[in-house]
Amino acid sequence: MSDIKKKKIIIAVDGFSSCGKSTFAKAIASKLGYIFIDTGAMYRAVTLYALEHGAIRSGIVDEEAVVRLLPEISIAFRFNPERGASDIYVNGDRVEGRIRTIEVSNCVSGVSAIPEVRSKLVALQQEMGGRKGIVMDGRDIGTTVFPQAEIKLFMTADPKVRARRRYDELTAKGERVSLEEIECNVRSRDYADMNRAASPLRRAEDAIELDNSRMTVEEQMEWFLKLYAEVTARI
Repeated sequence: MSDIKKKKIIIAVDGFSSCGKSTFAKAIASKLGYIFIDTGAMYRAVTLYALEHGAIRSGIVDEEAVVRLLPEISIAFRFNPERGASDIYVNGDRVEGRIRTIEVSNCVSGVSAIPEVRSKLVALQQEMGGRKGIVMDGRDIGTTVFPQAEIKLFMTADPKVRARRRYDELTAKGERVSLEEIECNVRSRDYADMNRAASPLRRAEDAIELDNSRMTVEEQMEWFLKLYAEVTARI
């Protein structure tokens, strides 16, 4: 693996919500010594800011109000040695925990569908990933952000499996939610992500699908490393 690590490429990890994209992408980045960029966290950060500044009320997204807020939003990632991963900051304020609530989850698809939001964040993502040696996960990385990525993965899993994973994650943090509410959120986000006008969720023609409904993280990594070796051997 040491020789393979010398070959820096772009790895795009797209797919449905709650598929474990971020967990898997982080593991890949750690294994290869690459930089990990969580684009989903960026959209959640904008959503949180909109919620806290009155652009979303009772779950209704005021698109014009969100757009007006965009110039005052600055997003950055900083490595947290305690977690061994990067935390996200908005205007210098660490918001890593606050962006993972069900309230943000229920509104993020509406915010993500706003063309001005996507334009701002895609430009920032491309700037962050200007150098190779990155793993970026999201919904449109292989189709919009980095269509030139050497490896494009499209992750999927059964909605019920994804809902259970999300439920376990939230309840472990002490949040009181129902499994039914989570599954409804997962399915509604799938529909919104696939049917939005700006950069809808879709599998790039050259992306490789990974259905991890019944796979452990270890099994996924074994599968990926074989793929990575094949791709980098051709470069």
